[in-house]
Amino acid sequence: MTGDAGPRLLEVEGVDDPRLADYVALRDVQLRTSLEAEHGLFLAEGEKVVRRAIAAGYRPRSFLMAPRWVEALSDVLAAAGDVPVYVAPEPVIEGVTGFHVHRGALASLQRRPLPPMDALLATARRVVVLEDLVDHTNVGAIFRCAAALGWDAVLLGPRCADPLYRRAVKVSMGTVFTVPYTRVDVWYDAPAALAAAGFETLALTPADDAVDLAEVEPAERTALLVGGEGHGLSARWMAAADRRVRIPMQGGVDSLNVAAATAVACYALRRPPEGHAEPAGDGGPEVP
Repeated sequence: MTGDAGPRLLEVEGVDDPRLADYVALRDVQLRTSLEAEHGLFLAEGEKVVRRAIAAGYRPRSFLMAPRWVEALSDVLAAAGDVPVYVAPEPVIEGVTGFHVHRGALASLQRRPLPPMDALLATARRVVVLEDLVDHTNVGAIFRCAAALGWDAVLLGPRCADPLYRRAVKVSMGTVFTVPYTRVDVWYDAPAALAAAGFETLALTPADDAVDLAEVEPAERTALLVGGEGHGLSARWMAAADRRVRIPMQGGVDSLNVAAATAVACYALRRPPEGHAEPAGDGGPEVP
């Protein structure tokens, strides 16, 4: 996608410019969900996130930015070739999107087909499985912790929030572009598929009779099952899990936010980096 003539800069002066249809009413989740599904697009916000989306191979449809961001993203815009770059004053961008884009730049990008679940599981060793997480912020935060802690993939239930919705992308800092994921449409069959692929399934729950995470020796292939905000995992998934695990609570607190709890569990169950084995003990002298 190299453009010898440089980026195609197009000045925009009014909020009703039809060329900006991809960017209209970003605050309206219902409208955006319908629009993005219909046109197979998603939005990235901010220089770092836009760069990560392009670097991950997503094809841009257009860019929208204030004049001061054209130079900062000049290399990305030049590489995009003949993709239109709409340049508008910040009040116009705010009028189109419905909020102040303080990070200065937006990109509309084309979605890609999601991989089949069996293909995703074939190369993974650590997988986070999300059931009915409907909050985009939580989904984005979980992708970020999965990336940071070396987990290989994320499986989404049919009712989970869209990882490519603008808020989820923003909270994830673009890690939704680098952590492989897919949506499991036939959710009833997913436990059996994980078992067939050799995964031990661990259901995260605050129940007192679950195993303390600190006492868990994770299997070579581990799937962490995380339920929706408030109600947790369904009875079917809880019963299908090989083990139930919990994070012990103190101070009168009975549970953590689902994203925070997932981060703790991902850390406790992580694999050591390649070439860096976990220490076998504390390094002190053996006691007979």
